[in-house]
Amino acid sequence: MALRVYDTKSRKKRAFKTLEKGKVEMYVCGITPYSRSHLGHARCYIAFDIVHRWLEYRGFEVNYVQNFTDIDDKIIAVAETENIDFSIVSQRNIDEFFEVMDKMNVLRADHYPRVTQTIPEIIEMVSDLVKGGNAYSSEDGVYFDINSAPEKYGQLTGQTLEMVRAGAGGRVEGTGSGKKNHRDFALWKLAKPGEPSWDSPWGSGRPGWHIECSAMSLKHFGNQFDIHGGGHDLRFPHHEAEIFQSECSTGVEPVVNFWMHNGFVNIGGEKMSKSIGNFWTVSDSFERYSPLALRYALLSVPYRNPIDLTPDFLQDAANHHEKLISAYVDSLSSKDQVDVDLDKLGNSFEMAMDDDFNSRSAIIEIQKVVSSNCGIGVGDWLEKYAGCILGLLPTMDEIVSDLKKADEARGDIAERVENLLSDRNIARQNKDWNRADEIRDELNEMGVIVEDGEDGPRWKIE
Repeated sequence: MALRVYDTKSRKKRAFKTLEKGKVEMYVCGITPYSRSHLGHARCYIAFDIVHRWLEYRGFEVNYVQNFTDIDDKIIAVAETENIDFSIVSQRNIDEFFEVMDKMNVLRADHYPRVTQTIPEIIEMVSDLVKGGNAYSSEDGVYFDINSAPEKYGQLTGQTLEMVRAGAGGRVEGTGSGKKNHRDFALWKLAKPGEPSWDSPWGSGRPGWHIECSAMSLKHFGNQFDIHGGGHDLRFPHHEAEIFQSECSTGVEPVVNFWMHNGFVNIGGEKMSKSIGNFWTVSDSFERYSPLALRYALLSVPYRNPIDLTPDFLQDAANHHEKLISAYVDSLSSKDQVDVDLDKLGNSFEMAMDDDFNSRSAIIEIQKVVSSNCGIGVGDWLEKYAGCILGLLPTMDEIVSDLKKADEARGDIAERVENLLSDRNIARQNKDWNRADEIRDELNEMGVIVEDGEDGPRWKIE
C-alpha cells in the first residue's frame, strides 16, 4: 500500500508525492514561548514526530523545520510583569520545551528558526507585498489587503470572502486601527513606547504574527514545499494568512503540497483551557504519568481526531505501556517459540501507518504482540515498530537503570511483603476477611500490587 496523507486543503486523503523525488520538506508551526509547554503542544509535536519517523522509515530524506515565535504580545506582557527582558522569557520556555519533548522521545527537528533571527527576511517580504499592491501602510503599521486576492480566501476552512462580507455587518468600521477591512491582518506593527522593536521602512516596530511563518518557511525551502503542519486551531486565520502572503509575494502556487492539522486536546470532555481550569502543562502531567506513557496515550487516537484525556484513558494507556516494557524486557532473554505471525503483524502495522499515519491501528498490532508468548524475535520486532517508529521504548540504559532501582526498592521491602502475604494467606484460610482486608490496605499503602495466580500470589511495586 502506497502512503496516503490527508490534505486539509483538498479535504481528502491523497497519494503522497513530493516535489523532489526521495526528499520531504516539512514545516510545522512551533510554540510561542511565553509560558511552559502544555498538553496541546505535546499532542502536536508527537503527532508530527510520528510523521517525521515514518517518512524516514519509508526512505525519504526529511528536512524538518519548526519555528519559535520568540517575540509576541504575551511574551512582552510577561516580561513587563517580571521586569525582565523579553528574550529571557522566551529562552527559559524554549529550554523547558526541549526538556519535556526530549523526555517524551520527540526527535529534534533539523532547524529551529526564530522570529528575532528572521527580521530582514520578514521586512523584505512585507516590502514585496506593498510593492505588489497586496499590502498598504497606515498610521499603526502595515496590513495585508484581503481584497487584493479574494480568490485565495477560505482554502483551508471552506469560507468564501462573500460569506464573510455578508455576515460582517458594521464590524468593518470602527476597528480601532488603520486597517481598511476587518479581515485585513497586520504584517508590521509599529511599536508602542518601551516595546522591543526593529527599524523598518514603515517605522520602528515588529512583525505581525502570520508573516513570520511565511518568511521562515520560504527562507528554508524556497517558493514551495511538501508539508505544512500545525494544530487544528491554526487553519484560520494563521495558515490561510500564510497562503495569502506566500503566494502573493512569490507569484507561485500552491505554496504547500499537503496541509496537515492535528486534533484538539480535551480534558474530561471539554477543550483544554485556562479559563475553565482544565489546563495541564506537560511537566504537570509528568507528576502523574511517565513521559512515554503519556506519549502512548497521545498516539492511541489518530492524529486528526480530537482526544479526550480522561483519568481512565490515561491510566489505561499507562498500564498498556507498562505491559509493553515488560514484554520487551522478557523477550530479550526468552528462548521460546513465538505464537504469533510477526511478519503478518508487521505488514498490518505498516499498512496502518501508510493510511495517513494511523498510530491507533498500529498500536493495536503492538498490543497483539505484547499479549502473545514473547518468544524469539519479539524483542527485535518491538524494538523496530514500538521503539524506532512509535518512539515508545526507553533506551536500554534507561531500562537497566529502572530495573536496578526496582530491584533495590523490592529488596528493601521484600521480607516485610512476604511476611504480610503469608499472614494474608492464613487469614483467608481462616476466613478472617477483616484481617485479609487490613493486610491488603497495608500493602497498597506500600505501593505493592498483588496478583493472585495458580502458583500463588506474585507482587510488584506500583
